[in-house]
Amino acid sequence: MAAPKTPNTTGTNDTAERKFLGRLSLPERTFVADALRAETVGGVLLLIAAIAALVWANTPVRESYEAVRDFHIGPAALGLDLSIQHWAADGLLAIFFFVAGIELKRELVAGELRDPKAAALPVIAALCGMIAPALVYLVVNLSGDGSLAGWAVPTATDIAFALAVLAVIGTSLPSALRAFLLTLAVVDDLFAILIIAVFFTSDLNFVALGGAVAGLVLFWFLLRKGVRGWYVYVPLGLVVWGLMYNSGVHATIAGVAMGLMLRCSRREGEELSPGEHIEHQVRPLSAGFAVPMFALFSAGVSVSGGAMSDVFTKPETLGVVLGLVVGKAFGIFGGTWLTARFTRAKLNEDLAWADLFAVATLAGIGFTVSLLIGELAFEGDAELTDEVKAAVLVGSLIAALLASVLLKLRVRKYQVLVEVEERDEDMSGIPDVYEVDDPEHHRRLAEIYERKAAEHRRQAEEAGASRGDGDRPA
Repeated sequence: MAAPKTPNTTGTNDTAERKFLGRLSLPERTFVADALRAETVGGVLLLIAAIAALVWANTPVRESYEAVRDFHIGPAALGLDLSIQHWAADGLLAIFFFVAGIELKRELVAGELRDPKAAALPVIAALCGMIAPALVYLVVNLSGDGSLAGWAVPTATDIAFALAVLAVIGTSLPSALRAFLLTLAVVDDLFAILIIAVFFTSDLNFVALGGAVAGLVLFWFLLRKGVRGWYVYVPLGLVVWGLMYNSGVHATIAGVAMGLMLRCSRREGEELSPGEHIEHQVRPLSAGFAVPMFALFSAGVSVSGGAMSDVFTKPETLGVVLGLVVGKAFGIFGGTWLTARFTRAKLNEDLAWADLFAVATLAGIGFTVSLLIGELAFEGDAELTDEVKAAVLVGSLIAALLASVLLKLRVRKYQVLVEVEERDEDMSGIPDVYEVDDPEHHRRLAEIYERKAAEHRRQAEEAGASRGDGDRPA
């Protein structure tokens, strides 16, 4: 007796050429949906925290905001007597970058980045989406005699804020576009981490750095030996973070390093790898608390008329706004279009290049990491730091509005594509597009249609009999 055929969960012919922005495999689609669902909730909380910070910092009680933000706490003997704002930027964001490290590791071993050919487009798109904004900033500031220190501020994309915008405007993107946006953001985070590590590292304390490296080696060794227990890894992680902070390297790098060390490939019998399991546990803490708290104590800048006009007149702030709005959109779109053209990659026929441009515009929302880089780039100049933060907010808002308009123009098309992707007429729990090659799928549909046909025949006979009774003479 022949073995039953395994359903094709890719939704495509395995021998067919894989297209750019083509349909995801079912496992990848499920992972992307789960990840983006959590990011969307976090993005809404982030948006609420940012609005709260702006209101708090622009009302008569703004002195209380500054007092809380600048309040110092922590053991001075360990070099950790930090302000609340500093704890949020260096401490809580380490949790965010820990999750980013796990996401990157998973993408490299099991996601879109595991296949070099499939990874080429989102990687090049992310690179161009960081280079172009930096070039826009440099051109504006070279021509306007501004400071070049903020070149990296408009290079980052905030995936959570972007998804919050999608949730607010009620637009559901097809899974391929959502996966592209997520992969783009993961690669974006990687290069942002490298920028922070390379360009914003102060004088090194080699003793503390050596201790941090030794702690990371111990972390890796324990993982490889299969040692379990949060009571082992959480204290060790805090020690590594403290040593990394005192070394002069930005402390968030410790979070990334530990995230990358986790195993994200599944072994036989595992529903989730250790990395995926830990990510599911830590992501709510990152998205629901760490990032919103950072936003609360970093987004509180003056939005008076004078401050807003300065955003469009000073070269540093204008460079940030144009970098986010213009540089990001044309960098991502241009890099992707050129790569696809020269590699002869075919765009999924269900989508258009206008859809990619809308997503590229949405990627111009740079919030969390942009605010962090702004603080690092202009450290010591509180006034310019606040102005650059205001520019990040304005640029992100403009990008969000433009993306909303572009996405709304195609919303009916997206609704049709999403409906097709999610349709499950045979009620198997798997979308029909992933079961087109499964005979059992068609048998289940045939049974359903036969039951419906039998019910309609019964209703027709009853209706005919009722009509016949009514036509009889009294």
